Amino acid sequence: MTAQGPTASAEAAYDALAREGATVALAESLTGGAVTAALTAVPGASRVVVGGVVAYETRLKAELLGVDEDLLRRRGAVDPDVARQMAAGVRRVLGATYGVATTGAAGPDPAPGGTEVADVPAGTAYIAVSGPSGTQVHHVRLGGDRAEVRAAVVDEALAALASAVRGS
Repeated sequence: MTAQGPTASAEAAYDALAREGATVALAESLTGGAVTAALTAVPGASRVVVGGVVAYETRLKAELLGVDEDLLRRRGAVDPDVARQMAAGVRRVLGATYGVATTGAAGPDPAPGGTEVADVPAGTAYIAVSGPSGTQVHHVRLGGDRAEVRAAVVDEALAALASAVRGS
């Protein structure tokens, strides 16, 4: 998002949702609400955005979104199945057509792993989109500083949402 208005990726996601008469709920960790902010910058966003949950702390992923606690303990919060459960959970809890989730390590430090996996390098992220046709998880490895990683994940999440809606 710029001072001039919403980003092209936010407008594309909005347009896809509006065309389908669909709604979206967002569960954000890595992006801290930035995907929701990008979407709500689009005029008319209230037609498609139900709401969002910033579940930055790991326990909130379980308590608010229904992510399996054993999974979080074994693999940590930066995991494709955690992203999948976050997206499905926010979709269910907020009653939207689509759920989008972001989880990852923006840096500069790695994210803690779990009992079965090592720490996750900075720049690693998982984006999940849950919808009527199932859930897709995208794994991205990004370079750059913390702000660049977070901005890239926002754009990737919006592009994944638009693609999922168009493909349904």
